[in-house]
Amino acid sequence: MLRRLAVVFALVSIVAFAQDSPAFRRAQHLRHGINVSEWFAQSNDYSPQRLRTFTKLEDIDRIKKMGFDHIRISIDPQVFDCFRWNSNCERVQVLDDVVNRAANQDLAVMIDLHPNSEYKKQVATNGDEAQRAALLWERIAAHYAKSNPDLLFFELMNEPELGDAYKWNGIQEALAASVRRAAPQHTIIVAGARYSDIEDLVRMPDFADHNLIFNFHYYEPHTFTHQGASWGSAYWLRTQDLPFPATPENMAPILAQQPDDFTRWQLEEFALSNWNAARIEGEMAFAADWAKRHNVPLICNEFGAYREHTRPEDRMRWISAVRGALEKNHIGWTMWDYQGGFGVVHVKDGQVTEDAAVLQALGLK
Repeated sequence: MLRRLAVVFALVSIVAFAQDSPAFRRAQHLRHGINVSEWFAQSNDYSPQRLRTFTKLEDIDRIKKMGFDHIRISIDPQVFDCFRWNSNCERVQVLDDVVNRAANQDLAVMIDLHPNSEYKKQVATNGDEAQRAALLWERIAAHYAKSNPDLLFFELMNEPELGDAYKWNGIQEALAASVRRAAPQHTIIVAGARYSDIEDLVRMPDFADHNLIFNFHYYEPHTFTHQGASWGSAYWLRTQDLPFPATPENMAPILAQQPDDFTRWQLEEFALSNWNAARIEGEMAFAADWAKRHNVPLICNEFGAYREHTRPEDRMRWISAVRGALEKNHIGWTMWDYQGGFGVVHVKDGQVTEDAAVLQALGLK
């Protein structure tokens, strides 16, 4: 009996300790955000000149006025190539200006290490590269250690693309330990292996460090959200103007016109898979229940639908369905993205135009 009581007391203590973590409180500042992509990552040019003009400090002000409460900044490790102890790095100085501008607007910031696939592969397969990644994180955390921990978050790696979930968990724990040595008060964002989908999330272990926020990405179904995209699955290039919600009836004319067998099969699966708001809500409810049972705060810091080959009304229905499901299940969200192919604004000849329909779908206007 005494042994059983000791175990119960230990479990209660662990739960209470986790709930006392600042991560739960800080996650409340990550309710509705936007990814500022293709700025410090996903580019071949990280010159200070481009970084100051691709997206501007005035855009941070605009993001605040649109109603967002945080931004996620994707950062390629190359940005930190000139970053050393006690030395100046102009690229990082530009990043500092962005972080400070956001803080002045009471916008929280996720510093997201967003490398290319080759970097991820090297970290996963080469011990020296994994150690270099840990050292990089220690330097980043030390650089921002004096920042307000209520407003700045460290995200260890975007979509690790590592099929071995157990191996990724070990690497992630090592990266987190490096951050924690330099910035003991800041909250760290962790995610599952591969592409950080819900199925990757639910394979994650419990961590001894409770100052963590767990994260997942949501682009389901990819047949809809990536129609017409030139990366990823080749059949996406053969698709456009797909409906949401999808039913066998509204997909029948599209299937009849599709000459490629594999693409037609993928579209048939899409038509038969009951992709509607109720299904999306069910998947979000599952993720929320997992987080509740593991007593961890949860966010979704990527979701979106590619706009170039999608009918606006269907895209808005999908965005609204996902946003609504996340909010119903008390999961904070960060849409992908600000001005890219999934954007909430259009930029042409230096002029920025807000997409009022997207903002409405996000519940912001």
